[in-house]
Amino acid sequence: MKKTLLLIGTRKGLFLFTSADRSQWQLHGPFQPGREINHAIHDPRTNRIYATANDSWFGCEIVSSTDLGQTWETAKQNPAFPENSGLKLERIWHLEPGLPAEPNVLYAGVAPAALFRSEDSGQTWREVTGLTQHPTRPRWNPGAGGLCLHSIIVDPVHPTRLFVGISAVGVFRSEDTGATWKTANRGTRAEFQPEKLPEYGQCVHKLLLADAKTSLLFQQNHCGVYRSADAGESWQEITAGLPSDFGFPLAIHPRQPETIFVLPLKGAEFRCPPENKLRVFRSRNGGKNWEALGKGLPQDNAFMSIYREGMATDKEEPAGVYFGTNTGKVFGSRDEGDSWQLVADNLPPVFSVSVSSVVE
Repeated sequence: MKKTLLLIGTRKGLFLFTSADRSQWQLHGPFQPGREINHAIHDPRTNRIYATANDSWFGCEIVSSTDLGQTWETAKQNPAFPENSGLKLERIWHLEPGLPAEPNVLYAGVAPAALFRSEDSGQTWREVTGLTQHPTRPRWNPGAGGLCLHSIIVDPVHPTRLFVGISAVGVFRSEDTGATWKTANRGTRAEFQPEKLPEYGQCVHKLLLADAKTSLLFQQNHCGVYRSADAGESWQEITAGLPSDFGFPLAIHPRQPETIFVLPLKGAEFRCPPENKLRVFRSRNGGKNWEALGKGLPQDNAFMSIYREGMATDKEEPAGVYFGTNTGKVFGSRDEGDSWQLVADNLPPVFSVSVSSVVE
C-alpha cells in the first residue's frame, strides 16, 4: 500500500509519520534519539532515508536507513575539512539528492559554509573546493545561525548547474558541477549592510527551484521574498501583500510552479507570527497576490516560530502542505493550504519537515 511519509527532524531525534489518507497518521520512532536532526530526506532513487545527526559533544554524522528507521548505518567517511585548512565542521545543515540519472550522488551543506559531494550513496564525502576557495570567502560573515550552507539545488534540466544558499552571504551559482561559482544576488536587499544592494552579503533564508524548464527560482530572504525567472541572474521582490518581509520557510506546489507558500514572522528581533496569528500565505501567481490561510491554525496568542527547513509539499492531488514549529507541533493540509489539521503535538522543537511516499 502506498503511504505518505513525513520525516520530522527535531532537536532530540527523528520522528517518522505514515498515512494512507493524509488524515490519520502513525508515529514511528523516535530514531537517533537525543541527536539534533537538522534535516532528513527519503531518497526515492534508492528507497533510503538520510539524516544529519548533529551532537555538540560527539560531532556530526550523516546516517542512513533502508528499512524506515529500524536499523541505521553511519557514513564510512563523514564530511570533514583537511587538518591544514583552519576549518572545523560545526554542523551538517542540509542533504540533497543528485540527479535521477546518478542515483549514488548526494550533496551536503555544512557550517562553516561549504558543500560536500558523495558518489557512493553517502558512504564517503569530498569537499567541493571551488566554493570553499571562492575569492570572496575571506569577507563572508555569519548570520544568527552561523555561517551555514543550508540550501542546495541540483538543476535537472541543466545537469552541470548547481545553486547554493548561504547565510549571511547569499546565493551562488555554478555551471560546471561546482568547479567554479559566481554570485547570484542582483536585486536582493541587505538592509542590515551599509550597502543595501551588494554583490554578496545578503542573508538568504531558503532557496528553491520552482521550474527547471524556465529557470524559475524563489527565495525567502531576511529582507523579503523574491523570484528569479533567469536562473538567478536577477531577482524581483514579491513581498508586497505580505504582513512582513521576514521569515524562514518556503514551499512550492509540485505541479504549479507559480504557486508558492511562505510563513512570515514579525522580524529578526521577535520571530513570531504577525498579529500573533499563525498563518501560511499562498500565492498562485508567483507573488503578484497573496492570501492568508489560517483555517484550523491558532489565531490567538500564537508565539511560535518556524525554521528554514520547516515546510514542505507532497505530490498528491490535491497537493498536501506541512510545517512544524519550534513548540513541537506539526500541521498538515490536504487541500493546498485551504484548511489545516494537527498532525503531531508535544514533539521536541521541529528543525525540519520533508515528505515523500513509500510502499508498506
